[in-house]
Amino acid sequence: MTAVQKVAVIGAGIAGLATAIRLADAGVAVDLIESQPELTALGSGISLQSNALQAFATLGVWDEAAAAGYAFDGLTLRAPGPDAPVIARRAEGAPDTEEPASAAGQRTVGGLPSAMGMPRPALARILLDRAEAAGVRTRFGIRVSGTQERGQLVAVFSGDVEVGEYDLVIGADGLHSAVRAGLGIEAGPEPTGMGIWRAFVSRPAEVHTTELYYGGPAYIAGYTPTGADSMYAFLVFDAEKHFDMSAPDAARFMVERSRGYGGPWDAIRADLEAGAAAVNYTWFTQHVLPAPWNRGRVVLIGDAAHSCPPTIAQGAAQSLEDALVLTELLVTRAAVDVELWDEFHRRRVARATAVVDASVQLAEWQRDGQDHSADMPRLIGELAQRLAERV
Repeated sequence: MTAVQKVAVIGAGIAGLATAIRLADAGVAVDLIESQPELTALGSGISLQSNALQAFATLGVWDEAAAAGYAFDGLTLRAPGPDAPVIARRAEGAPDTEEPASAAGQRTVGGLPSAMGMPRPALARILLDRAEAAGVRTRFGIRVSGTQERGQLVAVFSGDVEVGEYDLVIGADGLHSAVRAGLGIEAGPEPTGMGIWRAFVSRPAEVHTTELYYGGPAYIAGYTPTGADSMYAFLVFDAEKHFDMSAPDAARFMVERSRGYGGPWDAIRADLEAGAAAVNYTWFTQHVLPAPWNRGRVVLIGDAAHSCPPTIAQGAAQSLEDALVLTELLVTRAAVDVELWDEFHRRRVARATAVVDASVQLAEWQRDGQDHSADMPRLIGELAQRLAERV
């Protein structure tokens, strides 16, 4: 007997889809409720670390994700300038080396690659297909406005219309969560002062890992391969209000602001100038809700509960960890009770907070103009050691 028999998952993002899959696999009736009229996944590409890839294996989508993305090991650091010289190649868990990283025979973690890039829409489609195959009922075009507890049940509303009644409601509806607002929780994402430009472009043959440039015109410039012929490139600056910029103007902005970087950036600029690259712009945010993340039989996970700058590429991974821990408890416990919630918060709040704090600290060090060359590896190493522990 699972702790729940019928659940509403609000939001068809990574956290919501992962949650829906695991519950449906355990025989729980799941309604996946999404405000958009169809599946959407804004953005270009996504960087995924080993804990995210292990989650894909648990969800039964690793083969599909591997086929749709580009797996690799470690990262490459380059210096700004027209020649973009390689200054270090870092294998996962290994010291810096000048030896080229191999594109084949990747170092693995638990039998899986240590990192991967893939197009966000491809990941969203893989997870949705898996959820529907597991028996999840998808309900698109329903904007949730609030919930109401009725003893051991929770009613979900869209405006004045009751959508359904459930044993549990899981709010996985993102940064601007309607479920969170409906619970009267005022804490939420706050800007960090940095903004990121991303463009989906073609992959030069020489790019086999994430490559980063620190310094030059941007705080960070870089790119991550997402497939045999694709990658996404990014530039990080102080946050500015560029959200209404036209597509051609956004492409020109990235071209002009990236001229301090050579190497593969020459090919990126060629795609941008040819109008062959979709560009999007967002601000970095940060927040972690203080425990508890639930109010009775309504709980928040994923970006609704926490967000961080992508300086350690852990946003998606932390959302997946929320989903796996919560569903593990729901399908192995007999009741939704205090003990279940205490265990969920014990395993998730401190870990998510450590990721957010480290991600924000790295972003602040990049902005302050000081030399943190000794501090950054130490912080990243400490966090990596913590993330290697069981969730």
